[in-house]
Amino acid sequence: MQDQVSEKSFSTALILSILFGSLGVDRFYLGQAGLGIVKLVTFGGLGVWWLIDVIKIATNKMTDSQGLALAH
Repeated sequence: MQDQVSEKSFSTALILSILFGSLGVDRFYLGQAGLGIVKLVTFGGLGVWWLIDVIKIATNKMTDSQGLALAH
């Protein structure tokens, strides 16, 4: 039985998180609009939330809005 994988790309999510994560673009891309808005108005949690998301995506611990692992 094969595990389901998101149609969202790992590489795209990581690049968006590094470059525009403080604006919540990575969360919008992953389909998590509510968290994207919160991240936008807090400037990535003053950088802390941005760093945590970059690490989570880089270590493949982040999922999309449906809980699926990102595609490699």
